[in-house]
Amino acid sequence: MGAGGLRTAAPAAGRAHAAGWPGPGWPVTALFVGYPLWWALGLGQFAFWLFAVPMAVELLRRHRRSGLRLPPGFAFWALFLVWSVAGLGLIGLTAPGTLAGSAGYLGALIRLGTYLALTVLLLYVGNLSRAELPDLRVARVLGWLCLTTVAGGLLGTFAPDFGFTSPVEALLPAALAQHSYVQEMLHPSAAQVMDVLGYEAPRPKAPWEYTNTWGNVLSLLLIWLVIGWLHLGTGWRRWVAGTAVVLSAVPIVHSLNRAVWVGLALSLAFLLFQLVRRGRVVAVALCALAAAAVAVAVLLSPLVAIIEDRADNPHSDSGRAAASAAAVQAANDSPVVGWGSTRDVLGSSASIAVGKSAECPQCGNHTIGNNGQLWLLLVANGWVGAALFLAFFARTAWRHRSDVSLIGSGALLTILLLFWYMFFYVALTAPLAVSMLAVALLWRRSTERTGGATAAVGGVT
Repeated sequence: MGAGGLRTAAPAAGRAHAAGWPGPGWPVTALFVGYPLWWALGLGQFAFWLFAVPMAVELLRRHRRSGLRLPPGFAFWALFLVWSVAGLGLIGLTAPGTLAGSAGYLGALIRLGTYLALTVLLLYVGNLSRAELPDLRVARVLGWLCLTTVAGGLLGTFAPDFGFTSPVEALLPAALAQHSYVQEMLHPSAAQVMDVLGYEAPRPKAPWEYTNTWGNVLSLLLIWLVIGWLHLGTGWRRWVAGTAVVLSAVPIVHSLNRAVWVGLALSLAFLLFQLVRRGRVVAVALCALAAAAVAVAVLLSPLVAIIEDRADNPHSDSGRAAASAAAVQAANDSPVVGWGSTRDVLGSSASIAVGKSAECPQCGNHTIGNNGQLWLLLVANGWVGAALFLAFFARTAWRHRSDVSLIGSGALLTILLLFWYMFFYVALTAPLAVSMLAVALLWRRSTERTGGATAAVGGVT
């Protein structure tokens, strides 16, 4: 499953489809360009499952004809999937310090299905040549999704009450459709109205399930909007992208996502670092000036009041800290395979006797694992499972650390940001999907550049 001297998969299958419609790579385009439609229909994250089906069919065809390539280090990811399945056997157990019966198979199976769907996405794109699915097309597809995410953010900021019953939601039995988890997944709405600043304020989330997901996804997609539309685009694309980047500041601030604010600063620092490595001193100066101009504009605008209010209202810090500590303890109690899914803690950080109530829904019984991908991995998959997950992405980043090309730098940054956001946001589904696309881009660029194989299965001796 790792790199090796096995034969490469020939691109004959791709060439056979290249002349016909819709051509190779169409599920990727349909999934990401059409995502606002899938969101409006109520499919949401399940659209990734839906389009994994034609991707898997094409992978099977290529497997039969000429073998299937696997990225270097795929053994780590494959073992993580095995660990996720093994953990299902522990869902019925009660972890120390957690509420009995607070774990369920539904969430665990949805996460497992999502991991499998995104594995298909990784292998599908990685097995398409850059002639079949050009890097620029991927960048522009993600750039388009960025535009719709910015538009959704503006909608959530200025029309926070916007929402409607989706067709999928309407088809469900009333009791199931009103379930809070189902509502979050299937009911399209523009914002989450939350008391973070000491008063209720809208936090944009369209076209995603949560405002944290919205911010996480937007920060990743902005990379590709800048690459595919602003830098490599011409004419109207540059104007649209430039306008969107400027307008995105409004919902980004209103989202109150501090981790995203820091993530954007880290992205800028990485950009300057890569430009220095390429000897682009003038570009470094221009980027620094542009960043300074944006910072000054924000500080002089009404947005600065929101930033100050957010700094004065840490809101969820104590709950996050308690949930993170509980995730570490849960991993210590079951270090090999974890507990299969999330759990609710007994009481609160103050006392096991203090739990959530109608008067204080945030007082206790916090869910372990919903405050960041790292904490989710620890409680659901243990120390070993978390290490396998992170090892796959760390190996990819290390292997391609010397890639200073535009596409390569964007893909590398996308992966590196996973290691920042894992402390604050759960990566499922869209953020991890973008990370998987980044892995696929780096992998196939490296393979075609060296003219060799990473690994192939099927038809080998």
